[in-house]
Formats: sequence, C-alpha cells, structure tokens
Amino acid sequence: MVAENVDLLNRDPNNLNDQIQVMFEDVIGEPEGAYSIDCSFKLAYTCYNLCKALAYKITTCLAGCPLAIFWGCLFAGIAFCHIWLCTPTFKVLALNCSLCRKCFTMCVDCIYGPLCETYALCFSRIRVTNASE
Repeated sequence: MVAENVDLLNRDPNNLNDQIQVMFEDVIGEPEGAYSIDCSFKLAYTCYNLCKALAYKITTCLAGCPLAIFWGCLFAGIAFCHIWLCTPTFKVLALNCSLCRKCFTMCVDCIYGPLCETYALCFSRIRVTNASE
C-alpha cells in the first residue's frame, strides 16, 4: 500500500459521497426578482469558495490523519473479528447444526414415519361421497 498509487483526480471512484452537495450553486440561489448587486454576488461567490476550500483543507490537515488512523484500526479490527472469530464460529455452528439435523431427521424418520404411515393406511379406507337430496 503505497501512496503513489492513489488516484488524485477521482478521489471518490465508488461515489460514496454523492449526497454531499456543497458547491455555491447548490447552497446559494437568488430567485428572479430578488437579485443582489452583481459585484456583491460575485464577491459572495469568491468568499464562499475560498473559505470553503481553506476550511476544508485546514480541517483535513488537522483531523484527516488521526481519523484515517482511527478508521484504519477500526476496519482492521472488524476484519480481524470476522476472519478469526465470526467465520470460524459460524463454521462450528454449521457443523454442529448439521449433526443435530441428522439426529433430528433420524428420530423423525424412525418415530413419526411409521406412525404417519400407519395413520395413512387406516384413513385410506375412508370414502367420502356427496349425496344429493
């Protein structure tokens, strides 16, 4: 895992954050009839974009690396738990449930199979006829 393999042009290739709309046009819009002075709107546009970019860069510089460490450790822990705990536990459960299923099937076949077959033979002699008046 080397940082030189990071795609710096497309930083969200899986579109994980499509819901975040933070461009000026997505946040500020003046409806017709409520226009500000052109220079004021252009200045607001410039201030918004500069402050957003600066604040985001400062925040990511201060918190990006610690959060990356946190998330990396968290996902490593989750992967560890799934690989070394959950999967083997489910494998043990599947093996034991398979054994229980075989025992249950054998008991049902030995006890209820003949019993159901006997009842079926007894009730097979019953005939139902529809008598019209």
